Amino acid sequence: MPLAPSSSEKPFLRVMSGEALDRRPIWLMRQAGRYLPEYREIRATAPSFMDFCYAPKLAAEATLQPIRRFGFDAAILFSDILVVPDALGQSVSFETGEGPRLSPIETEADFAQLFEKIDLNRLGPVFETIDRVKSALPSDTTFLGFCGAPWTVASYMIAGRGTPEQAPARLFAYQNPALFQKIIDRLVEASIDYLERQLQAGVEAVQIFDSWAGVLPALEFDRWCVKPVAAIVEGLRRRRPDARIIGFPRSATSHLRGYAAATGVDMIGLDTSVAPTFVRGEIDDRIPVQGNLDPLALISGGEGLDASVRHILETLRGRPHIFNLGHGILPQTPVAHVERLMKLVRAEG
Repeated sequence: MPLAPSSSEKPFLRVMSGEALDRRPIWLMRQAGRYLPEYREIRATAPSFMDFCYAPKLAAEATLQPIRRFGFDAAILFSDILVVPDALGQSVSFETGEGPRLSPIETEADFAQLFEKIDLNRLGPVFETIDRVKSALPSDTTFLGFCGAPWTVASYMIAGRGTPEQAPARLFAYQNPALFQKIIDRLVEASIDYLERQLQAGVEAVQIFDSWAGVLPALEFDRWCVKPVAAIVEGLRRRRPDARIIGFPRSATSHLRGYAAATGVDMIGLDTSVAPTFVRGEIDDRIPVQGNLDPLALISGGEGLDASVRHILETLRGRPHIFNLGHGILPQTPVAHVERLMKLVRAEG
């Protein structure tokens, strides 16, 4: 359960601690990105996306840009979930217009090529980015770190790319459960080390992105999503008892009722498919939640945006809630619509 709230904390952290605020804090997943002209300008200076992630000056600037422009209540570290397999020795690159490419893990021999422990020196530029950002943030802005959940990261490591419904990883888990468990266990330990180091460097809370959680049936969801995230939470809290952790099991609505209790996370991220009325009726109102505006409503703007924002704010009023999207902001989103969203949340939140 969340830590006891303190009125001296930043608004975002007060909500994570279980306090319902009249003025809802807000940030947006992928708030640093291609919808911002200033981001596109600095992105063009790096040869590749991974080069960009590992360039502390550029990554810090990308992290700070949406804070300067919109005044969000939280900044999230600019990086990528695939820096973890990269720091485990797997080849990772990004092809323009096609997404990530990894050397697929198909056999025990492929798995044996991974490092036994994550190479935190490889991730030194990420920690330098955190150091640069933390001193430049406004005093009331919370700084978030993150990692990918083991199931989601493993799905890329096995297929070597993003795939529809993550079929290669699902098939692999059915056919090679012992080897798949080894991959998950390696990612659990790597994630604990990585998140601990982020917290040491200066982030104040972390989010675990399980972007592909919703494709799994119930038994597999428990084995490959819930238990690994619970192991990360337990391991991280063993080292950092005060660690604040958000879990985001995307598209897993039917599994949300017991997710916080089963994993130990402080707050649940809600994807777009979760009805706010479901949250009100099915999730303990003491559990902080985050979300969950449709990114397409933000692109559309107008009365559709206004109505969607008001519905979320009103339905979740009186419980600890962070306003966010139900998934990442899309590149074609007009900046003016984000400005409109901020005004709505600030006025009615």
